[in-house]
Amino acid sequence: MAALSFLGFLVLLLPLTLLLLLYLIVRPKPVRIPIKDRHVFITGGSSGIGLALAHQAAKEGARVSILARSGEKLEEAKQSIQLATGIEVATYSADVRDFDAVKTALDEAGPVDVLVVNQGVFVPGELEVQSLDEVRLMIDVNIIGSFHMIKAALPLIKKRQNGGPASIALMSSQAGQVGIYGYTGYSASKFGLRGLAEALQQEVIADDIHVSLIFPPDTETPGLEEENKRRPRLTSIIAASSGAMKADEVAKKALDGIKSGSFIVPCNSEGFLLSIATAGLSPQRSVLMAFVEVVAAGLIRFVALCFQWNWYGSIEKWHAQGKTGVNHADL
Repeated sequence: MAALSFLGFLVLLLPLTLLLLLYLIVRPKPVRIPIKDRHVFITGGSSGIGLALAHQAAKEGARVSILARSGEKLEEAKQSIQLATGIEVATYSADVRDFDAVKTALDEAGPVDVLVVNQGVFVPGELEVQSLDEVRLMIDVNIIGSFHMIKAALPLIKKRQNGGPASIALMSSQAGQVGIYGYTGYSASKFGLRGLAEALQQEVIADDIHVSLIFPPDTETPGLEEENKRRPRLTSIIAASSGAMKADEVAKKALDGIKSGSFIVPCNSEGFLLSIATAGLSPQRSVLMAFVEVVAAGLIRFVALCFQWNWYGSIEKWHAQGKTGVNHADL
């Protein structure tokens, strides 16, 4: 009986000791980032997740600015937000690949409290058949465009008028957590955002600026239907188990993550598991999430290997049937 009591004590003591240790070492510390009465600047804000985020932020009392290329779409977005919330948003037409245009727009917008770098281009296809121009487009918009936005916005974020913690949020993708057949260029561009975010967080933490990296799954946006038409057939087979989310759902998860200062922001249960599997050396504010990552890492790695076994099995079966995986109708 004494041995059982001692064993029970150890079972209780070990997790409590781990929690205490994590409380002491987890950095950065938890933070809350207010949205109401603050300036939220969103790129790619004329449609999809960006527009949904603009709606959410406006509903919560933020002063919202949106940036996109199309002046016509920006005007439509502005009217829809005003009709839904009664809030008038500021709009800026610029291509994120043009640093001077981006800087001009941000200088006109003034000090920023929350920057959401949301623009993105997705052109699926195997590298062997995909044009380098398409690869460059994804790199230029998804990576270089993000550097342009952050580089231009940082001085304005540091000049924020009401003080308090600020945020820079980057919209990645679950394809930025795990590489998928047919997503070579896209995954490369989205994986790159993680390195940017991890290093940037260390550079701006002293200015009370907190970086969030958001990982949505396929999301029901205007471009998704066209993207699906271009997907290689093997990509669709491998990704068949993954469902799409609505833009409003992703926006809600994203904004909640931004407000909590979370570095990694998953948007569904699959994304939650991926966030554990790929935690690596990323910062973690939540002691509870750190505990889950430490305890579950081995099990999640086993699950990940099972997924890889299934994916490579699908690839082997596909090629055994003499198929190429290329959707020739879309070439």
